[in-house]
Amino acid sequence: MASFRKRVGGWRAEIAIHGTRESKTFSTKAEAAAWASERETEIRRGADSGIVIGKSCGDAFDRYLEEVSIHKRGERWERLRLNAIGEVVIGGVKIKDIKLANVTPELLGAWRDQRMTGESKVSGATVNRELNLLSHVFTTARKEWKWLADSPTSDVRRPKPAASRERIPTEDEIERLCNALGFANEPVTTKSQAVAVAYLFAIETAMRAGEICGLMPAWVDGTVARLPASINKNGVRRDVPLSTRALDLLALLPDSGEAPLFGISTSSLDALFRKARERSCIEGLTFHDSRHAAITRLAKKLNVLDLARMVGHRDLRMLQVYYNESAEDMAAKLG
Repeated sequence: MASFRKRVGGWRAEIAIHGTRESKTFSTKAEAAAWASERETEIRRGADSGIVIGKSCGDAFDRYLEEVSIHKRGERWERLRLNAIGEVVIGGVKIKDIKLANVTPELLGAWRDQRMTGESKVSGATVNRELNLLSHVFTTARKEWKWLADSPTSDVRRPKPAASRERIPTEDEIERLCNALGFANEPVTTKSQAVAVAYLFAIETAMRAGEICGLMPAWVDGTVARLPASINKNGVRRDVPLSTRALDLLALLPDSGEAPLFGISTSSLDALFRKARERSCIEGLTFHDSRHAAITRLAKKLNVLDLARMVGHRDLRMLQVYYNESAEDMAAKLG
């Protein structure tokens, strides 16, 4: 049974049912009574359906991190992201404090708009990644924990993704980067030179920066780099064929013993690459663009199934994101 108390500036409604206690203040008693009646009905309906009542978004985020994220390579990213989402204020309340039963598509839409237009404005692609994470949290809460009857993300409009990048380094840019990193196709003696070799190796193999930096000597088996599931982005074991040029590049690296071959972390690689790019007066190029260059080049040599297996794409449509053959080159093939 709900109770109502007159407060300065309004009426406070309090409900206590099936172990759930909630309260809220309204400007009129009629509004307070309407809210109390609706919430009691929702709680009774949840209790009858076996739904656990009273859990908040913060409860869901914490349990997801402890039971699901901990088994992922991206655990750190998901922890940072969910903690940040939980602190966002919508309607005067932090998301982590909002009851799951009160999370609606409208509320998530307000959060989406705030992310895309607020002070810390982010791209539509970032919002979509965050919505994917939230969707998995809410789906897990619905299916496994019985904390929700429906996932509130299903009816949220997604931002239109930006056009995929089409940046491919030119031969001149590659040469300038190597010069800036002090590499002249000779044995590596510095970390900057190791970055240059890593970049050239990436163009040969389409391997990602994290995969290259984590590459162990024992994983190189003849002309194949056998990458374990733990190092791959999608968590699937992958064998990468190595060209003669790729093997020659590895031969330029110093003996690392049982440590990773390139002897450099992804953060150091990124920092040194950015500095070399600035010294080379090159704009708009990232280390990851080497993957675009590699896939576009490899597409001329391998059929689509072999290419997908080499680069780790189970969805062939993803190759369209990276394949960036120019119209001029395609015209030349036509004759």
